Amino acid sequence: MGLNNDIYAQIGMIMLVGLLGKNAVLIVEFAIQKHNQGATLIEAAVEGARTRFRPILMTSFAFIAGLVPLVRATGAGAVGNRTIGSSSLGGMLLGTIFGVIVVPGLYYVFGKMSEGRKLIQDEDQNPLTEDIVEGDSEASLLKKIQKLNVLLKIAKRKRNANEK
Repeated sequence: MGLNNDIYAQIGMIMLVGLLGKNAVLIVEFAIQKHNQGATLIEAAVEGARTRFRPILMTSFAFIAGLVPLVRATGAGAVGNRTIGSSSLGGMLLGTIFGVIVVPGLYYVFGKMSEGRKLIQDEDQNPLTEDIVEGDSEASLLKKIQKLNVLLKIAKRKRNANEK
């Protein structure tokens, strides 16, 4: 389009990183939920992409439609408007198409790589947000108390071993 890679284009790219990253996180989060419900890695990846496909397309196309006036700008400041509009429009279009295909594929690849591995000692499988949501339930409180009891027993054993 004959435009420069100036500050306007770079701001558009930074904006794209945030928007496309959000889409990727949502696809992976849905895939993780499906995998935890018992689906295989490939089924979880496909279902995550399928579940988020329509909302991602709707927000992406609405964003692209909003950029059309910037791309067609005339008058004072038109070069800056065209630059930020064109970089954002093209990046969003390509990022959306590739994101819906590549992100589930990467989820599958990295899931296969980590399939046989165990967690680090005392590492929790649930993300922090799940702990916060479950934080109000009685079952969650009992789990925390049991975990504390186990940690106390381990600490007592270490202390007794150090005293001997």
